[in-house]
Amino acid sequence: MNLSSIRIITGDIKRLVQFYENVTGMPFTWYTDDFAELRTPLGGLAIGSTRTLALFGGSDVASAANNRSVIIEFMVDDVDDKYRQLTDILGSQVVQKPTTMPWGNRSLLFRDTDGNLVNFFTPLSQEAKERSKTKI
Repeated sequence: MNLSSIRIITGDIKRLVQFYENVTGMPFTWYTDDFAELRTPLGGLAIGSTRTLALFGGSDVASAANNRSVIIEFMVDDVDDKYRQLTDILGSQVVQKPTTMPWGNRSLLFRDTDGNLVNFFTPLSQEAKERSKTKI
């Protein structure tokens, strides 16, 4: 089994897709006005509008902009460089500037336009680098 993607439900899909395109530097593919996806070699980030909830049983299945438990993580080549590039875009959305974690990753934590936590990280220790190797 492989994790395919994580999907965020939002009330403003255009704004959220634009945010992720800006911070990742990667384009999303729009499949409909209500669904877009960013694919990477290991998985994807899908973004759906609240209108897509009708297809899953109704609007009470999920609530947009209410996440308080999930962190969306992207491995980047150099988190400190990414932070310098994104300082103007992120502004007050930065939760934690680049910090080396006890498990060997250097992490930048910030919020997207819906308030979801996002972690850009770079493995530093040998153990962290081994954990991050692609296993498909």
